[in-house]
Amino acid sequence: MNPESSSSSPAPSHALDASTWAHAHHDLLETLRDLIRIRSVNPPGDEILAAGYVAQFLADAGIPAEIVEPFPGRGSVAARLRGDGTGGEPLLLLSHLDVVPAPPDLWTHDPFAADVADGYVWGRGALDMKAMVAMELAVMRQLANEARAAGRDPASDPIPGLTRDVMFASTAGEEAGGVEGAGWIAEHRPEWLRAAGALNEAGGVSIEVAGRRFYPIQVAEKGFVRYRITVQGTWGHGSMPREDNAAVRAAEVVRLIAPFEEPHVTPVVRRLLDAVAAEMPEESARLVRAVGGDNVRVSQAALEKLCEPPLQRAVRALLRDTMSPNMIHAGLKFNQIPGIAEIEVDVRNLPGTPEPEMRERIRRRLGEELWQHVTLELLHYGEPVEAPIDTELWHLLVATIRAHDPDGIPIPVMAPFTTDAKHTARVGTPTYGFSPLRLRPEDRFLDLFHGVDERVSVEGLRFGLPVLYDVVRTYCGTRAG
Repeated sequence: MNPESSSSSPAPSHALDASTWAHAHHDLLETLRDLIRIRSVNPPGDEILAAGYVAQFLADAGIPAEIVEPFPGRGSVAARLRGDGTGGEPLLLLSHLDVVPAPPDLWTHDPFAADVADGYVWGRGALDMKAMVAMELAVMRQLANEARAAGRDPASDPIPGLTRDVMFASTAGEEAGGVEGAGWIAEHRPEWLRAAGALNEAGGVSIEVAGRRFYPIQVAEKGFVRYRITVQGTWGHGSMPREDNAAVRAAEVVRLIAPFEEPHVTPVVRRLLDAVAAEMPEESARLVRAVGGDNVRVSQAALEKLCEPPLQRAVRALLRDTMSPNMIHAGLKFNQIPGIAEIEVDVRNLPGTPEPEMRERIRRRLGEELWQHVTLELLHYGEPVEAPIDTELWHLLVATIRAHDPDGIPIPVMAPFTTDAKHTARVGTPTYGFSPLRLRPEDRFLDLFHGVDERVSVEGLRFGLPVLYDVVRTYCGTRAG
């Protein structure tokens, strides 16, 4: 398949009448609000509550679902709709059920009330990623409805027009690396994740740059390393300060590892920059090319001219390996010098940078004198991953965005963060970040992920649902060869 042939065919969503879409959009909002109200905050997770809701939703649509709870409270859920088996391997609709904490005192709306106000649905998980869960569920239900309308049972019969199966999996624990969700499933129930391709979070969402509307589709993501650095000192009385105060040494560790690494433009980021530059007027294209150049000062200046701060931070993170000391613990009492301190460091490594190299860089930054007073413990690690862009599914994602927004420009992107694509890669499933939303220029998507006042626009959801439906219907209704 190529973009031209796909975009020239009538979109499957056009076959559904306006009343069907009005009903689907109304139900989508209510499903999202229900999901936001379920406090699946990680830690501790309690995703079993959300998994139960999802399983009941699917059962009400006539779709059998299965829940697994390999660890107390950490529930994941999966379901499957059948095609006629002639079109190749299935398509996986992937999502996660957990969300990060949300201190309510900082929010305009209660983060778990799911208020609808000012054209948005407000709440923790509205973007990351319960909106995608709700859209995937809406597509599954619509397909089941179409089966029943044709006199078929969606629990057992092929869905009319589908040649591939459509799989759904919504998992626990993604916000803590996915070990107790998609990671466990990849090891113990790999058939839940094994597919020709998967659609996941964090892509297909519009951003405005220099007057152009881009839709970055995630095809790669950086790796992650979580280290604990334990700093040794000497306990003592606070009235008699000493140089080997563990808190003081920890402060020096933080100072030394916090500065940015030197930039390194990987092939996937070079491809991204080239794709963006090709769509820009000449002056803006020159700035984009400068972003990927060798001069760090010129690169940063170009970024500042092109992008607002949230996008600057994201691009800067794609140009280098990063180390962020995010948790620091020291001391038991105000008048007692601590003899031990702990620092937890979030490392995101580019493709081509192995974990031992990041460990060695930390050692070089600290120097041997300070290094003898610390121990470095590897807590968790995930490899960088990348999906190909010469596939039928990739071309369909591009074509479908263009069909729904002729002014939109789909581009391949690497995410600076991690998703459950780490685990689908283990079972050989290429995974694309594609949770389609057309946002307003003022919607700072990257600031809202894990941020205060997370919200998603009602119009963005109205755009995204038929896009997702068209991708599923087209990909799973196209016969192999």
